[in-house]
Amino acid sequence: MVQMAERIPSPISLPIPEDCHAKVKAGHEYWLSKHPESGLPGRQHIDPVDIPELLPNIWLIDVARNPYRFKFRLLGTQVVNYAGEDNTGRWFDERWPDYDPSVFIDVVESRRPTWARGRSKMRPEKDYYEMERVRFPLASDGENVDMILALTVFFDSKGQEIIQG
Repeated sequence: MVQMAERIPSPISLPIPEDCHAKVKAGHEYWLSKHPESGLPGRQHIDPVDIPELLPNIWLIDVARNPYRFKFRLLGTQVVNYAGEDNTGRWFDERWPDYDPSVFIDVVESRRPTWARGRSKMRPEKDYYEMERVRFPLASDGENVDMILALTVFFDSKGQEIIQG
């Protein structure tokens, strides 16, 4: 578990590019549309009915602090299919004791979305996949990030989106 004093910013947390995948762009536009007048949107602002086309690619992560820990709250079907297992309710550090939480901590501390595209860091055995992933901060009180809304698009070795189901 990483505590704040040990934190090193992740080199793979990037701003969302203009040429991102259409689902990533739609997720970003949705998140922006849910911003209250001040502060961040919270889980209470997110309605799955608004984004049915994104639900298979969505996952929600609960944030615990002191020390930072992250738990899978919800996983879309594409995420479960990719992982080959449903980790809902499991802590990241219990499932993957050596995982690096810095990408999640970046979202919590910066209170900004982060984006990445590349091979899986948590599932290196899936080396024939590439992923495009975005993480959005959610704060039930508008200030303190207590959840991360993530969206992942999976690609095959030819760069085509993988759609299972």
